[in-house]
Amino acid sequence: MSEIEGSTEGNEIRGHRRAQRMKALCIGALGGLVLLAACAKQSGVTAIQPPPPDTGGPRSEVVMPPPVVPAEQPVKQEAQAARQESPLKDIFFDFDRSNVRPDAKAALADDVEWLRVHAKAAITIEGHCDERGTSEYNVALGERRAQAAKDYLAALGINAKRVTTVSYGKERPFVLGHDESAWKWNRRAHFVVERE
Repeated sequence: MSEIEGSTEGNEIRGHRRAQRMKALCIGALGGLVLLAACAKQSGVTAIQPPPPDTGGPRSEVVMPPPVVPAEQPVKQEAQAARQESPLKDIFFDFDRSNVRPDAKAALADDVEWLRVHAKAAITIEGHCDERGTSEYNVALGERRAQAAKDYLAALGINAKRVTTVSYGKERPFVLGHDESAWKWNRRAHFVVERE
């Protein structure tokens, strides 16, 4: 074999390897775009179309526009909308506390009136916490919050047999967020009517 043939063969091998690397890069990029599109679809963001396949022509850089983030409702409006699902009013707690606050007593008085009118109604009080602290601690705190609300209703004359409690700790946040504007809505006792 001559030197020219060996060099041509070497160039072919290098060209083949280069083509394989390009193919792997294109497949990886398309896989990333598919993953991005799937994530965008789940979050309600408009999916970005993948670029056309590389035809070996001159390269141009693909510029991806930033994802469009849907506008969020203000936290207070979300909280009001969720409260409308139940005829009973939720009560909220201070950080790391389970005592019924003075502002919650008016809501509980309204709940008692509804329960007196609907004498056969049974309810579940869900205890919830914000995201801070361990899951175990928050489950225990959520249970204390639900129990405090149940005890308060019982003190106002509601038969405790009509009320059950459950704690979800920090597992079911009412409002998503990582600051006090969200946390204050997640520290709550939520009332669910099981039967009327």
